[in-house]
Amino acid sequence: MKTGFGERLFGCLVLPGFVALIMPLVLFDMYGGHKLWGDFAPAWPGGAYAFAGMVGALVPVVFFAWVAPLIRMDWKRSKARSLARVAASLPGLAACYLVAGVIAATVRPRRRRNWDADCYADGGPCWVHVHYPWLWAAGLVSTLVAAALLITLLVRLSRRAPLTEPSTSGPAGAPAPRSPTGTAGRRPSA
Repeated sequence: MKTGFGERLFGCLVLPGFVALIMPLVLFDMYGGHKLWGDFAPAWPGGAYAFAGMVGALVPVVFFAWVAPLIRMDWKRSKARSLARVAASLPGLAACYLVAGVIAATVRPRRRRNWDADCYADGGPCWVHVHYPWLWAAGLVSTLVAAALLITLLVRLSRRAPLTEPSTSGPAGAPAPRSPTGTAGRRPSA
């Protein structure tokens, strides 16, 4: 079975592409996660729970900012507009990566034997969960509330905006009568 050059190229780019997508999250976790959850989050107005709530509320917002430009993309109509929409979605994708990195910095290792001194270091994932045990709940609740509010807003906005363009032609004329009385064979009401 013969494979084309494009299929071979795609096969060779899968693993490097996956690594390129995951590396920003790993680097953020390694170099910024401890400072973020150990220093910044507790100093946030309202503490780490309010910070987790803010991060959770950003999840549906940044996801919508990433997906919204891609919804009306149509490659068959215009490739240039489709590419412009892909470019417009890139800041939303970057924001998704940032929010995912902030969330991933709180993930504890699965096995307890991997909970070394770094895990319990000031701001480490184990430290965060010991000092703020309901951090996940604050983030989850705020994510659900923000998603519900965003969906409600989008539904209300879609009801206001017409789905089709209004007709620019004049009003439809009255139907032409088929009989001299205009009743078209029906009896006039008494």
